[in-house]
Amino acid sequence: MSDNYIPPKVWRADKESGGQFANINRPVSGATHDKKLKKGEHPIQLYSMATPNGVKVTILLEELLEAGFKDAEYDAWFIDIKEGDQFGSGFVELNPNSKIPALLDTVTGSRVFESGSILLYLAEKFGAFLPTEPAKRTETLNWLFWQMGSAPFLGGGFGHFYAYAPEKLEYPINRYTMETKRQLDVLDKQLAKHQYIAGDEYTIADIVIWPWYGALVLGHLYEAAEFLQVNDYPNLQRWARQLDERPAVKRGKIVNRTWGDGPKLPERHSSSELDKVMTS
Repeated sequence: MSDNYIPPKVWRADKESGGQFANINRPVSGATHDKKLKKGEHPIQLYSMATPNGVKVTILLEELLEAGFKDAEYDAWFIDIKEGDQFGSGFVELNPNSKIPALLDTVTGSRVFESGSILLYLAEKFGAFLPTEPAKRTETLNWLFWQMGSAPFLGGGFGHFYAYAPEKLEYPINRYTMETKRQLDVLDKQLAKHQYIAGDEYTIADIVIWPWYGALVLGHLYEAAEFLQVNDYPNLQRWARQLDERPAVKRGKIVNRTWGDGPKLPERHSSSELDKVMTS
């Protein structure tokens, strides 16, 4: 990789982009192969992987079940994004953008994609984890959309160049580290004033932010805690640890997981199945 790269007048995809996901990167959308999606017996069918975006949804579903919403029972099918499962025809029909997570509500026939949209859909469907009072609802949605707009700088920016790029380059690492630390400071200052992200009530704002920023300051993402000096954010750490102890969070973060230490459940089709893995 040259330090003196000059962009051509017209970019062409004649070289691999490099990094861990180079084999699935391409400049066009659509299916690459025919593959139907499996369906289970529960009202909600989730197609995902336990990346931070996928964990958002499984945490909310487990929180709903813990809160007594029996109709939130779900089947969670593993989509291996490293192998290109997201480009199968069935998945593309569910999400034309070929990104996890994607959800099918078999009761309404609704397809739902984009993790923020899924969280909002489920919160409204069950009337939970989203305040109904206008000002509190708006504040919750402020932070939901904040995360959706901010996390690409953390994941696709900092995470890519710090952890996944084939070569360590100072400029992009510095650029995205600066933005990541600014975002951590935003959250830390907000949590200095409130128990939870959007106030004193646990909401989808917490659920959407924790798998990225909570995992980061707890040292579970990119192995970058020391590099980012996460101890500089005590309020954010307090919140991250608090959520990490919630039973539904413990359960949700292992669904559709196939790697790493500790319990993992590639596919989830019942609460008892998850209970068995948690206690084994």
